[in-house]
Amino acid sequence: MNMRRSIASFGDSLFAREADANQEREILSQKAFLRVISIERLRTERSRKPFLLMLLEMGDHLPSETNGKNLSKLMAALSASTRETDVAGWYESNCIVGLMFTEICFEDRGTIVRTMVSRVSDILRNHLSLEQFNRVRFSFHLFPEEWDKESRKPSNPVFYPDLTKQADKRRASGAMKRAMDIVGSVIALIVLAPMFLLISAVVKATSKGPVFFCQKRLGQHGEPFTFVKFRSMHVGNDASAHKEYVKQLISGKAKRHQCNGNGEGVFKLTKDSRITRVGALLRKTSLDELPQFYNVLKGEMSLVGPRPPIPYEVESYDVWHRRRLLEVKPGITGLWQVSGRSRVKFDDMVRLDLRYARTWSPWADIKILLRTPGAVFLGEGAH
Repeated sequence: MNMRRSIASFGDSLFAREADANQEREILSQKAFLRVISIERLRTERSRKPFLLMLLEMGDHLPSETNGKNLSKLMAALSASTRETDVAGWYESNCIVGLMFTEICFEDRGTIVRTMVSRVSDILRNHLSLEQFNRVRFSFHLFPEEWDKESRKPSNPVFYPDLTKQADKRRASGAMKRAMDIVGSVIALIVLAPMFLLISAVVKATSKGPVFFCQKRLGQHGEPFTFVKFRSMHVGNDASAHKEYVKQLISGKAKRHQCNGNGEGVFKLTKDSRITRVGALLRKTSLDELPQFYNVLKGEMSLVGPRPPIPYEVESYDVWHRRRLLEVKPGITGLWQVSGRSRVKFDDMVRLDLRYARTWSPWADIKILLRTPGAVFLGEGAH
């Protein structure tokens, strides 16, 4: 009962006031409103205080000359009927109105949405004709969003207009990156064919099971794909110990494990009974990763990018960790691999991935690729 009263009070405070000359606030342009969405998303990633974005699609673009005055009054009424901390603007000019309600603290999202729909509907009926009102469509988007395990695209593009803009700017360099991926993966698959045959024979001869290990991983935007490696573990092993360690690693509670007598240690399970003797060598030299050139050729991965996570890893992600899956495709190698690999804490790894996503270019990819053989040879963080 108290919760319902609180929600009703919240709805009243949002929508009970009608606009007048003294209450009118600035209606943001499309460019400014999309910028505010991006900034609020970044703030929420750190504060964990959710915000609700309501979009009102007005149907066909409203004629600016005929209905301009009515539309201006509608926008002013919606803006003045919200809290001072809330924002009104154009999500799409003269077509989609956006209202962003910041720091939503209630858990009963369904009741909040119904209250808002009721209040906004009253305002719309007072400022639109019946025909115009019938064309209006509501949609509500709560951030942080729940990542549906079964969804193919768990990230809602509504919250990432900055990434869309960035992708448009990088269209040419993105095409060059893809061309590098195709050429590089084809050459690698041809040149390394004898190595593939040798490793396949050794894996098959030294342990029971298939040559390749196929696993579900998440790519860009959370797209699932089949990740391929040379098998380095015994068949039918129990992954519970790895799941628990990953959970501790992401939360910052994992302990370093000693590796080859190095006093510093690595953030990785080092005494893993699941790994075969040949598999330990393959992992140490990163030769188990070679089949991923096939993933690159298919377009599921890139030569350079963040490592693709296992779905149960993402379940433990903090909100800001998710961005490592949004901005670029996962890769075989990356800034993390050439900057310490498993010696780096998880949060620092994510920061390296995000730095790469912000600054990547074809030349940056070439420099990382040139540094990779040295990192593999030295075995930094590999196990």
